Amino acid sequence: MVDQEEFYQALSAGKMDEVKALTQKALDAGDSPEKVLKEGLIRAMDRIGVLFKNNEIYIPEVLIAARAMHAGLGVLKPILAKSNASAAAKIVLGTVRGDLHDIGKNLVGMMLEGAGFEVIDIGIDAPAEKFVQTAREKGAQAIGMSALLTTTMMQMKATVEALQAAGLKGKVKTVIGGAPVTEEFARQIGADGYAPDAASAVNTVKKILGLA
Repeated sequence: MVDQEEFYQALSAGKMDEVKALTQKALDAGDSPEKVLKEGLIRAMDRIGVLFKNNEIYIPEVLIAARAMHAGLGVLKPILAKSNASAAAKIVLGTVRGDLHDIGKNLVGMMLEGAGFEVIDIGIDAPAEKFVQTAREKGAQAIGMSALLTTTMMQMKATVEALQAAGLKGKVKTVIGGAPVTEEFARQIGADGYAPDAASAVNTVKKILGLA
């Protein structure tokens, strides 16, 4: 049986082997991989996300927990792939063209994966066309863009415009974030959502996709 508290304690401490063992133990006890994912890993990661949002823990602790969560996901992924369990949704994630920062993006990616999304990370310095092409090829429901420089923020607008030109605006939702980015800017460029931090990103994506 999934012991939520045990999962939370192991994730909080970043104990990868323990998370793997707990995941296997729950599976051996007859829990479905979906149940272990949702009630074990995702619920524990949600609790860590709340602490992060409230400034009770910081980025290093979240990264440690996310790494431990990936160890548990490693056990579940092959089984989930066989059972064709669908992710909540697919999201293309990247840092826009001209910007080489990736800590925030990586953190958002880990939080989204922790919430059950399939994340397609296209890396840093990603041009508008790459976001749109990847979303089309992979059948993604959303695009997440990060920028840490005021000079690269306009690349987000370029991606929204490229989506429009490809006839995908509205079908593929856009969410943006990063230190200089604001909700007002998101509105100006026609993005569907804005997330001030990694913890909020999950809620924003759920909201714009109607999953909240």
